[in-house]
Amino acid sequence: MKSLDYLRKMKSEEKVILISPSVEICKSYVIKSKNCLRSAKILYKARLYENSVGEAYYAMYNAALAMLYRAGIKSLNHSATSMMIGFVFNRPDLKGKLEIAKKERIRKQYSVMDKIGLLSIVKTSEQFMLEAEDFMLECEVLIGAIQPNRLKRLRRTIESI
Repeated sequence: MKSLDYLRKMKSEEKVILISPSVEICKSYVIKSKNCLRSAKILYKARLYENSVGEAYYAMYNAALAMLYRAGIKSLNHSATSMMIGFVFNRPDLKGKLEIAKKERIRKQYSVMDKIGLLSIVKTSEQFMLEAEDFMLECEVLIGAIQPNRLKRLRRTIESI
């Protein structure tokens, strides 16, 4: 119930807004997502592993935003975005993956790595690039499955919050 209360708060603060569904904006976020994954791979090759984790997260986040825009939902909050994926699209698995990636991105962005942690960050970076690819593919499948009847149901779900 905490998640629903949080989404209500975000909706009342206009950080979650119903808008017209947009295939065009959805496609733009899919492209942005792919560019973030590409950046993550470039950063990994340049041995900038912490930055690679961040870009892998943003690849996932932008894929999630693409789903929401396709359904006519604008989210201006990272936590609300992941909750909406779980609640509106009924995909708690994707919600969980996005939340884990967000926590890891924050951890890598705001902490300093010592030599001992280097091997760990290399593996984390590799793992999150793979996770991002899987997440993005799942989002694209869900986007493709949004037909008019499903779109109405998704919008009714957010209206009910």
